[in-house]
Amino acid sequence: MFKGSLTALVTPFRNDAVDEAGFQKFVDWQIKEGIDGIVPVGTTGESPTLTHEEHNRVIELAIEVAKGRVPVIAGTGSNSTAEAIDLTRHAEKVGADAALVVLPYYNRPTPEGQFQHFKAIHDATGLPLIIYNVPPRSAVDMSIETMKRCAELPRVVGVKDATADLARPARTRLAIGADFCQLSGEDATALPFLIQGGVGCISVTSNVAPKLTHEMHEAYRAGDISKAMAINERLMPVNDAMFCETSPGPVKYALSLMGHIQPDLRLPMAPISEASKQKVAAALQKAGLIGQ
Repeated sequence: MFKGSLTALVTPFRNDAVDEAGFQKFVDWQIKEGIDGIVPVGTTGESPTLTHEEHNRVIELAIEVAKGRVPVIAGTGSNSTAEAIDLTRHAEKVGADAALVVLPYYNRPTPEGQFQHFKAIHDATGLPLIIYNVPPRSAVDMSIETMKRCAELPRVVGVKDATADLARPARTRLAIGADFCQLSGEDATALPFLIQGGVGCISVTSNVAPKLTHEMHEAYRAGDISKAMAINERLMPVNDAMFCETSPGPVKYALSLMGHIQPDLRLPMAPISEASKQKVAAALQKAGLIGQ
């Protein structure tokens, strides 16, 4: 259903407001560079600090500029089930292709609570749902057993796996089947994730390198493993730099160096340190994404 490199989009700000024109220009550039899909208002899009109105508007802006050229998977998760339903209903209404729904964070639901959360969203909406399993952010991990139970719901179609456990995709494939869409959420392990049964990556690095990340996935699917490995090695310093501090601080700074957006963040996110700025700039230069 979804495959390749899909960008976990940043949300650009200007004077503490969403930079709507800048965002749409950036999304258009992503699509023209060959990205396989876009994911607005996930964690990289600073969804925790957007108002509900801003959250919905960013999804609308992404759909407007995509115009069906690539799939739009809208971030609609919340640790409130009712809120996640509202956000997913809006995404469905305005034309999103699917919803990315994070496991409820902070309140740490049991496996039964996790299943009932996804079942409630599934039963209240009509969009395909992708589970976002990111234990470092949500403080809860969905087991393969619970994921299999969720996958029995007709429109729970896949997972964004940010566990960095490279045994997980193979075990998930064995338990749930090859049709369950497994997307990596970790750029540094995206290529081996494919080998273990994945079909793509919801990527932070693709914000700055949409063409290269697309080409890596395309090369892998074509059986050109040497090319895929070469691109992966070229991008590895960038992958590392994008997480030298809490995301999306580094990637926003990188995009500012490339002339795409302002590096503005919303509190409690703070500008990255000078040392981190130097690391980001050096990684972009080494990968040939900016000049020396």
